[in-house]
Amino acid sequence: MDDFLLTQARRGDAQAFGELTGPYRQELQVHCYRLVGSVAEAEDLVQETLLAAWRGMDRFAGSSSLRTWLYKIATNRCLNALRDHRRRAQEVTATSSTELPQTGRLCEVPWLEPYPDAAEGFDAQPGPEALLESREAVSLAFVAAVQTLPPRQRAILVLRDVLGFRGDEVAGLLDTTSDAVASGLKRARQTLSTRQWAPQRPVLPNSVAERRVVDAFVAAFERCDVPAMVELLTDDAIFSMPPLTQEYQGRDAIAGFFTEWGFAHGTRRFRLIPTRANGQPAFARYLRDHHAGIAHAHGITVLTLDGTRIAQLTAFLDTGLFPRFGMPRTLPIESV
Repeated sequence: MDDFLLTQARRGDAQAFGELTGPYRQELQVHCYRLVGSVAEAEDLVQETLLAAWRGMDRFAGSSSLRTWLYKIATNRCLNALRDHRRRAQEVTATSSTELPQTGRLCEVPWLEPYPDAAEGFDAQPGPEALLESREAVSLAFVAAVQTLPPRQRAILVLRDVLGFRGDEVAGLLDTTSDAVASGLKRARQTLSTRQWAPQRPVLPNSVAERRVVDAFVAAFERCDVPAMVELLTDDAIFSMPPLTQEYQGRDAIAGFFTEWGFAHGTRRFRLIPTRANGQPAFARYLRDHHAGIAHAHGITVLTLDGTRIAQLTAFLDTGLFPRFGMPRTLPIESV
């Protein structure tokens, strides 16, 4: 740590404070995202974290690293947000959801949002005790699974198994005991072990195997070829559409949805523009409007691969996500 910058920041020098904290901003945002599942909320929480750090610079004793101190503030800001049950009590009121095919499954994490790969912060160096690789620890399935843990267990698991903080360090970050951290970590690991959150045979990003599956999916999707698309899925594949709570599992259920509603027997035509989210292949989804001569933003689709098949298909419906992926809300029809 630069002692001169620290001294200047303590004296109220905003530029010095920015130079000190800037290198940690993106990794703090990824940390908050893992805890709350929402990119928009993570951005707000990082802003709150940096504001609290700015106001408390004169109280930073330097007994820990600046990074550790910032993680303490960020983690506790996230826990405070998670204790506010009103943020999770908000019901989805989209009228279209009542028209969808009925399903016995409900999405457990309808507030989940995709994290653009173009945003930095995935590659923050974990400590030596981290058990999860960075790619696993930002996957949609992992982030969704973490959301089902109680907030404190969630924080302990991420700090220990993702970031590699030692047990005594986590105890200090959460103002608790090492025994409490060990107990919380054990329960969190047990809960996660019962959930199918990770592909058994992930393929390498941007590999030939991944591109082959992705290209086949795009071709089938854009021509509304349900049989060809379903052939790419695992037998127990899951399809969800956050923030709607409906979830469809299995090839037959997914085929029925796309035939009757998603593609409306071929009358709704889409174009998929490639991008990446959460370390996984993703697409900006556009709905063609031939009468208006444009294609409208429709949502972001993320694929979770298990080997050469698709284990999960997540179609986010929020078109407000497009700016984060650098995608326009409309495209001229001739360009699509």
